[in-house]
Amino acid sequence: MPNRLADATSPYLQQHADNPVDWWEWSPEAFAEAARRGVPVLLSVGYAACHWCHVMAHESFEDADVAGYLNERFVAVKVDREERPDVDAVYMEAVQAATGQGGWPMTVFLTPEKEPFYFGTYFPPEPRHGMASFGQVLAGVDKAWRERRDEVTEVAGRLRAELAERAAVYGAGSYHAPGEADLRQALTGLSRSFDQERGGFGGAPKFPPSMVLEFLLRHHARTGEGTALEMARRTCEAMARGGLYDQLGGGFARYSVDAGWVVPHFEKMLYDNALLLRVYLHLWRATGDEPAKRTANETADFLLRELRTEEGGFASALDADSLDQATGRSAEGAYYAWTPEQLREVLGEADAARATGWFEVTGTFEHGSSVLQRLTEPEDAEAYERIRGALRAARAKRPAPARDDKVVAAWNGLAIAALAEAGALFERPELVQAAVEAADLLLSVHLTEDGRLLRTSRDGKAGANAGVLEDYADTAEGFLALYAVTGDAEWLGLAGGLLDTVLLRFTDPDSGALYDTADDAEQLLRRPQDPTDNATPSGWTAAANALLTYAAYTGSALHRTAAEKALGIVGALAAQAPRFIGWGLAAAEALLDGPREVAVVGPAGAADTAELHRIALLGTAPGAVVAVGEPGAEDVPLLADRPLQGGRAAAYVCRHFTCDAPTTDASVLARKLGALDWQG
Repeated sequence: MPNRLADATSPYLQQHADNPVDWWEWSPEAFAEAARRGVPVLLSVGYAACHWCHVMAHESFEDADVAGYLNERFVAVKVDREERPDVDAVYMEAVQAATGQGGWPMTVFLTPEKEPFYFGTYFPPEPRHGMASFGQVLAGVDKAWRERRDEVTEVAGRLRAELAERAAVYGAGSYHAPGEADLRQALTGLSRSFDQERGGFGGAPKFPPSMVLEFLLRHHARTGEGTALEMARRTCEAMARGGLYDQLGGGFARYSVDAGWVVPHFEKMLYDNALLLRVYLHLWRATGDEPAKRTANETADFLLRELRTEEGGFASALDADSLDQATGRSAEGAYYAWTPEQLREVLGEADAARATGWFEVTGTFEHGSSVLQRLTEPEDAEAYERIRGALRAARAKRPAPARDDKVVAAWNGLAIAALAEAGALFERPELVQAAVEAADLLLSVHLTEDGRLLRTSRDGKAGANAGVLEDYADTAEGFLALYAVTGDAEWLGLAGGLLDTVLLRFTDPDSGALYDTADDAEQLLRRPQDPTDNATPSGWTAAANALLTYAAYTGSALHRTAAEKALGIVGALAAQAPRFIGWGLAAAEALLDGPREVAVVGPAGAADTAELHRIALLGTAPGAVVAVGEPGAEDVPLLADRPLQGGRAAAYVCRHFTCDAPTTDASVLARKLGALDWQG
């Protein structure tokens, strides 16, 4: 009989709907029930594409005896971290503070007052490698709760106080706006941790450093610093040639378990692919690198083919696991790995021999299968594409990984920005249209009548969880990119509305610091706040970047000042943690460059208007904003009072609304913006 999770909008929660565990969603009612019964709360946090979350669910939460004990002595609460990043952030901070490590599944025991007192991640069904079994943990916590309640309460109170102290770390207003010296120090720090042999930063596991790569490309564009471009180029090439990248279908896995980008952790996340699509697009824009162009196009194709929902949005992720037809069991990477025998079955002896070499099918895994790589360019491109197509068609017949089809506002905002830009620069209108349709879904389903965002939806039905800072910031980023590409001023106005909410509800008016939750959101142990990037840009620096962009379009001193104050944290972290403040560093590059303001004025549909607009979008000036419209347009301040020149379309390049002489010559505009017309 299904439990309470059967009606959840989260696919992850619904995966647990048939557990014998009497799960509750995170809610006041769950904690009221714990208080009524006088029992602790088991908080279990994970997400749909998490391999070890599935393992623990199968081993423990599907076990009738474990569930019976758990139901009798605890109130069990299940949380999808992608739906409630605020809950995840607060308790993950507690886990890391107490244990020095963290991850998912996250397992935390709480008092009915939501105070944590015991922590862990994955627990096995039997004692293993020095780890207690989940049953032993439950018994130990239950005994401590019943027999040493005062001690448990003391630990919980102390941890709550420690979390409260941490909340004040980023509240001080003494930070300075980032300057040239800060960005040089960041580049030096990144150079020290750069893997000269394999690209990327640090050792295994390696995550795609998307935000840092954007900073490096912007820094090179502004300064001409060759080291920045070289680190970006080598990292992008290594990731795209390795097993991290799906050589048959496009798209990137979440991370590599090794330092060489060979063996991925196979789940594919929307946010990674949206961010990396934009990075490879910008690398191509700066250099004309054909492999970067190919990777960007294939990643865009992956997003539309694999993650687009019927409603026009983009699903959150593809699972790491799928059914291995050879064993009849679910396994990580079963959909993506190949053995030499499987190649021969599909291709025949001759082509299989070529594919074995081209794709490095040498037995990556113990059972003889390999994840495909493309370490060198094939000598016969036509044969390579024919073989690749045959393998892709054969793979499509395998059981596919499950899809987490909830739509997350923030991640769709990132996808909207990437697809809009890619569609414009690659002259693929279907990508721009996909971006518009995803934005329309956010407007019709996620945006409430009072201008607030809801974080998630599924099947066109909005979830109940309020949007957090990254939802507002990344959605605004997407809308601003749509405006730059389409010239439809509605997107600019909508972005402004979201950013006004950021200023009103998420920003400390004195220091300019930003919080991850609104001032009227549910109160947790502390109000979460973090300026550093994780797998996605921090909401703090994403908001700063969007505020800066909006100010450049509108001339709003309010938004410009808010962006400058928010970016003060970058000056404090640039030298000590450049790998974790990449989006802030990228925004700081735009701040130091202006950003450039480009107004293209001309008749809609005219060839000279379109040419100037396209060259403006090809510009590499960091964070440059591009407005396009008819002469006399008054709805966008950047376009106001910009006449045609000699009856022809004209481009005005400005900084802080101080402009160079207008030009009708596309080559002159290209030189002003560092644009290289790689398609011309």
